[in-house]
Amino acid sequence: MHPPLPIPDASGVYTFPDDLAAAHRAHQQRLSELRRTGDADLIEVIAPFDRRSYLIERRAPTGRPMVVLEPHHDDFALSASGLLLSRPRPITVVTVFSRSASAHATVLAQHSGVEGVSILREREAAQALLPLRAGQKLLGYRDATPPYQPYDPAALNLVTERLEHVLSELGDAELLAPAAVTRHPDHLLVHEAARRLGCRWFWEDLAFWQTYALSPDDRHLFNQRAGNALTPELIDITPVLLDKLTLLYLHASQLQPLQAMYRPLRHAWTTAATNAGFAECFYREECP
Repeated sequence: MHPPLPIPDASGVYTFPDDLAAAHRAHQQRLSELRRTGDADLIEVIAPFDRRSYLIERRAPTGRPMVVLEPHHDDFALSASGLLLSRPRPITVVTVFSRSASAHATVLAQHSGVEGVSILREREAAQALLPLRAGQKLLGYRDATPPYQPYDPAALNLVTERLEHVLSELGDAELLAPAAVTRHPDHLLVHEAARRLGCRWFWEDLAFWQTYALSPDDRHLFNQRAGNALTPELIDITPVLLDKLTLLYLHASQLQPLQAMYRPLRHAWTTAATNAGFAECFYREECP
């Protein structure tokens, strides 16, 4: 049995992080006991930044292969990893903007510059993908930097061509890409490239900062752009919520202090619209 999951702020404002941390510790203790008795296929994953280790159950993917197109390292783990933790499929994650100098200020003291940060974030993503037995491909583009501007149409054409070549090597796989709920130009570019390549399944891309997908203005702009073309679909991730938190812990370069990682899980509780669960949101586009 999993430890009971907390309801955000059930006993007062700001209690959720402490409650969730306690639930995760209990989950890790349970997995440690299972490893001792040999009753589960577990692996140890290590967060490259703070070197903390965690246990997580190894998944056994089945079914049609999937290719996940993510703008940056961690976008898939943040927004859609609950789906693959609960319904494992053979997947390859393609990271378009895999070169970055973006990290939390406490991280930059140890890993500075594009090269140092990019290597760290690549290692984080590799650890997060291990339990899913996922492949990883990096396109090597540099991410956008503030102040953000609209993406260059020429860059969109180039990325689309690169992705088309990658997909031709991966065979008959279903595509999953960001819905571009956020205004971030990299997310908008990858979304448009995915649509050009025939993608009709998208995830609700979140971000760590409230100025992105969790804000009313971003949501309004997304609804204006998407109209009725995208049909929302909720996926219950309650049984794997604590494993998803483990994956988020592995991306510590972006999230400091660790309590910052609870924000997307709180959003998952809101998304589920129930006191008994957590969910991720996906969108299907109707075939023309």
